Amino acid sequence: MVRKPLVAGNWKMNGSSASNEKLLDGILAQADSFPAVDVALFPPAVYLQQVQQRLQGTTLAWGTQNLSQFRQGAYTGEISAPMLNDFGCKYVLMGHSERRCLYAEIGLDQLVLDYIIAEKYGAALKEGITPIVCIGESPEEHEQGKTEEVILRLVDIIIEHSGVKALSQAVLAYEPVWAIGTGKSATPEWAQDVHTLMRERIAKHDQATAESVQILYGGSVKGDNASSLFSMPDIDGGLIGGASLDADNFVAICQAAASV
Repeated sequence: MVRKPLVAGNWKMNGSSASNEKLLDGILAQADSFPAVDVALFPPAVYLQQVQQRLQGTTLAWGTQNLSQFRQGAYTGEISAPMLNDFGCKYVLMGHSERRCLYAEIGLDQLVLDYIIAEKYGAALKEGITPIVCIGESPEEHEQGKTEEVILRLVDIIIEHSGVKALSQAVLAYEPVWAIGTGKSATPEWAQDVHTLMRERIAKHDQATAESVQILYGGSVKGDNASSLFSMPDIDGGLIGGASLDADNFVAICQAAASV
């Protein structure tokens, strides 16, 4: 089955009104060069309206870097899925390793975090927003050979929470924590093996869903290594961090996705 590539640009806690305009100008000026690719940008929430206004009427989508599992209430600093709909968000990131680290610092273990992510996943689906669920092993887990355990644990919890067919409305993103912001990318073969692992797990429940779900790779993807990663049969695009802050580099990644 041919799956349309998706390239998601996570700006993390970067940007300003002026720098955002320059970045968006640079990306939009070259958007015609990757027409066969879905592209989404994830600014800090305070710049969501700015990005929405610039991207409305274009082929690019937008979303936020996190959301609450709750619809409303006394949750200071949180953002709910209905609020995202007010800004026309198509996607939302969840489970990013940097968010996990913040929560782990207050004493929550990784299993508890997996269940919280599953709740956020369900909250996004109820509002018609596509969740991009980040899954990856830490450097310590990688060294201990626990990649399979970590990856499949969250996949199983998500399926348990919302059912396997809901994955047809979602995106998975493998982000090995040992490769994020380090300049070290997983080899295309390693990433392919992990993506295959996820797809095979899903196939045990539903083959059609396994074949249709988009699975992205995230971890030091740049213009010069994107093609080798995206050429793998089970890598359907990328979750891009630092390179998404440079228009030419980000466009090169989108063009690489369009060429495979």
